[in-house]
Amino acid sequence: MKVRQKITDLPQLYSAADVAQALRCSEWWVKEQARRGRIPFTKPGGSYRFTADHVAEITRIFESRPTESSSAAVPVSQAPRRRAATAAASVTSLKARTPRRARHGQSRSTAA
Repeated sequence: MKVRQKITDLPQLYSAADVAQALRCSEWWVKEQARRGRIPFTKPGGSYRFTADHVAEITRIFESRPTESSSAAVPVSQAPRRRAATAAASVTSLKARTPRRARHGQSRSTAA
C-alpha cells in the first residue's frame, strides 16, 4: 500500500527575489551565481528556486573568517609602492597622423 506524501511535507521553495531580499543583494546576482553553478538551487518549471537548506549553504559558501595570525598582516598604508620613474624612461611619445582631408588638400595645391 502506497502512502502519499502530504503537500505540507514538501520543502518550502523560495524565489530568487526572496533569496536576494534575505541576503540583501540583487536578484540578478542570485540568478547569475546559480547560472554559473556557484550556489545550490533547484529549477522546477524553468525558474530558479531555493530551499532553506540552499540559503544556509549559500551563506556558508560566501562566509569569510579571520585569519589565525592577524599580526603578521601588512597594513594597507605600509604596502610597497610602484616607482613611476622607471616606467617613464621607456615611454614613447606618439604623433598624430595628418587627417586625410589635409593630406589630399596638400597634394592638390602642390600639383597645380
